[in-house]
This record gives sequence, C-alpha cells and structure tokens, in this order.
Amino acid sequence: MTRYFFNRYYFLTRTLARAFLYGIVILSLSSLAFTACARQEEQGKKPDRVSSRAAAQEPELSKATAGLSTAIEHVARQAIPAVVYIEVTKRQEVSTPLLPFENNPFFRRFFGVPEAPQKFKRELRGLGTGMIMDSQGHILTNNHVVGGATEIEVLLASGERCPATVVGTDPKTDLAVIQISVKKGLSHVTFGDSDKVEVGQWVVAIGHPRGLDQTVTQGIISAKHRTGIMDPSTYQDYLQTDAAINPGNSGGPLLNLQGEVIGVNAAIASQSGGFEGIGFAIPSKMALYIAGQLIDHGKVERGWLGVSIQDLSPQLADKFGVESEKGALIAEVMKSGPAEKAGMKRGDIVIAYGGKDIANAGALRNEVATSPIGEEAKVTVLRKGKKVELAVTIGKLGDRAKLLSASVKERLGAELKPVATPEEAQKYGVGSPQGVEIAWLNPKGPLGQVGFEVGDILLEINHRPIEDFESFVGLVSALQPHQKIVILALDHRSGNTGYVEVEVR
Repeated sequence: MTRYFFNRYYFLTRTLARAFLYGIVILSLSSLAFTACARQEEQGKKPDRVSSRAAAQEPELSKATAGLSTAIEHVARQAIPAVVYIEVTKRQEVSTPLLPFENNPFFRRFFGVPEAPQKFKRELRGLGTGMIMDSQGHILTNNHVVGGATEIEVLLASGERCPATVVGTDPKTDLAVIQISVKKGLSHVTFGDSDKVEVGQWVVAIGHPRGLDQTVTQGIISAKHRTGIMDPSTYQDYLQTDAAINPGNSGGPLLNLQGEVIGVNAAIASQSGGFEGIGFAIPSKMALYIAGQLIDHGKVERGWLGVSIQDLSPQLADKFGVESEKGALIAEVMKSGPAEKAGMKRGDIVIAYGGKDIANAGALRNEVATSPIGEEAKVTVLRKGKKVELAVTIGKLGDRAKLLSASVKERLGAELKPVATPEEAQKYGVGSPQGVEIAWLNPKGPLGQVGFEVGDILLEINHRPIEDFESFVGLVSALQPHQKIVILALDHRSGNTGYVEVEVR
C-alpha cells in the first residue's frame, strides 16, 4: 500500500509539475506573440506616417515643377515674337584655283589644264538668329552671321519676310546690328543686367538651330567670365550655359526667367559640331554698349589707357610680393599715353578700376574698352606692396594707332591703310572689310625686299587675322626686333593669296 500511495503521489506530482511548466511556456509564447503583434502593428503604422509626409511633400514639388514650367512658358510666349530668323547671301569674286598652273607646260601636258578666267563668282548662303531691340527695327545678332553679307532677309515670327541692311559690325566682340523697315506692332526684347547673373540660375535660349524656327531650350548658367574661347585678341567675357545651342542659334537671346535678355548666344564647344552641353553667350552689358555704339556711330569707339598688361602667374605674384594672383600687371606704359600722364608705372598691379575689383588682364581691358572717352576713371594699383590711388583720363583707342604708326613704318618699311568698305573687300575677294593695304613702300625695307608692292593686302601675321588697322598695329607692336614672321597676303594684280616670310626691323 505504501508503494501504491507513493507511486500515485509521484505520478500526481509529476503531472502537476508538467502542467505548471506548460503553463509558463504557454504564457511566454502568448507574451511573445502579443509583443510581435504589437510591433507589427507599430511598424504597420510607420509607413502610414512616412507616406503622409511624402504625400505632403508631393504637392510642394509639383508646385515647384509647375512654377518652373510656367515660367519657361511665359518667357517663350513673351520673347518669341521678338526673335527673328536671318538668311544671308554672300557673293564673292575669287581667283581661279588652277590659275597658278595655267602656264605650266608640265601640268598642261599631263593634266590638261584648261584655259580659264582669272576670277569667278560664287554665292554662299548662311543662316542665324537675331532679336529685335527696339521699335525702330534694329536687330542685334552676331558679326559672323551677317559680316560681309551681300543680301540679308529677315523672317519675322509672324511669317513676314523683310529685307535688312547692316547698321554696323564689330568683329572684336562678334556683334552686329542690322535694321528692317518699321512695322506696326513690332515686338522687341527687354534687356537685363548680366552682372547680376549667378551660376546655377535657370535660363532659356531661343533661336533657329539648323533652320528649325522658334526653338526653345532651357538650362542653367554653368559658369561666368569665360575667356580664351575664340581669338585671344578679341574682347571676351562669356557666360557659359548648358541650354542647348546649335548652329543657327547664333545671335539669339539667352533669357532669365523674368524674360530679360542677359546674353547673346555666340559659340559652342563641340567635337561633333552640335550641342554637347557647353555653349557661350556674350553678356548683355557688353552687347548693349556695342549695339549703342554701332547705332550711334556705325562703329565702336573704345577707351584706351596706353599700357600693355598681362595676368599674374604664381611666379610673378611671388616676385612682386603679393599673396593673391588677382589683378592686371602693367608690363609696359606707352609714352605720352593716358596712363603715363596719370602716373602709372611699369610693375604696377591694377586691382580695381572704377570701383570694381579686377580679376585679371582681360577684365581690365574689357572695363577700359567700355569706358566713356574723355571721362576720368579711378584706378587702384599695388606698387611695391602699397595701394596707390590714381585718376586716369580715358583716351581713344584710335589714338594708339596714330602714336604707333611711325613705329610700324620704321619696322616694316611701309605705310598701310585699312580696307575700309565692303566694296573694297568685294573688289579684292575677301569676305568682309579686313586686312590692311600697302599705301606706300620703301623698296629697301623689309616688305619691299621680299617683293611686296603698293596695293597688296596683308591678311594675317603669324596666323593671326588682321581684322582692322588697330589690330594690325597691335600685332606689329608686339613683335620682337629682328623677329621673323609669316604674313598671309593678297596680290593686288592676280588676286592670289600666299604666305611670305619677313624679318622685321
């Protein structure tokens, strides 16, 4: 019996113990299940909060996108009527390519060179864009669009075609102004301040790329104050943009989102010849000044200091004891020029002009060029580490040529004059009034000794084009004594062009 009760007691105790343990396990599992469910419920609520936050942001993004889209639409609607398509015809009389071999017996025998006239006429056609500036029908465009044109036809946004005449061109900035007869209700653009443009600002380009009229593209300002894009002797201060610009866009407006013109589309950097995201526009400040000069005078009268300037390299900055490389170093001061009269000296570093900081030589040259002639300008220079304030009366760039003409005559043994009119340019078969003509020649001088004659035209010096008499004087004055140069010249008798090596005095 004792064993029986013991066995029953043992069995009951074990059963109760197991039940107790099972209860604990069940409670634990229930607790875990409850916790997991609670966590799942909490996690299930979080996406709702995130979704709510995203849903709140979506309208804001939509409004911003809609605002940008609406702004571009507004700019396009406002500016397109004032943007025109320009078709250009250039007729030239050029020398026959086979003329040099016409009297060569070898070529006549083996190649059958036919007799041909010394010159033949050819016709070239081009296209570009322009913008109507005012109610008088003045249109701003690029020089490379209309320079040397025989005929110009303008297609208005309304579809009407109008003949145009050239008011003036400026190769140094690649700008030109043409004019059409005034039409009723002629729309025109509004100009903004390019100095206030910031990198990253949204812009809109309008033009006629590849003949596709009224094309609108958008982008941002990628950079400012780009130089060295074209000929280094020209006045450059480009705005860079990634708004699509292609051949045919030249001369069209680059606008801000207020519909104001802040630049004139002028060039692209491209290996393919088409848009690659790097376009350049002439700032509106420079364009307005040049356009005003062309409308008022038919040419550009630029300011002049009478100095040779250069950028500060790290080595030069160290040599002159300055920490910054900003500024323009005066390399030479011309005798009797405005700078000498004001007390400027070689080795001075111009750090401010007219109250504006000067970053480099190009910035100083551009500021001086657009300064009113005859007015006084405040100039700050660093001289031996100390600031010196000077007042310079701005001279006329044309005076520079007069001062240097005697030097040119001595160095080349000749007197030269500009090819001044389109008629003269057409007579000699050059694309536009460019180059200089020999007016007097010393037979024993550098040009006379190599066979030049009165009437011959010089077109290039060391592969640098001679755009006008001023640029010619500048190129010659920069040459070293007894330096050998290569001149591209046009023979006034035959009309042929060729390269001739000359040693200057």
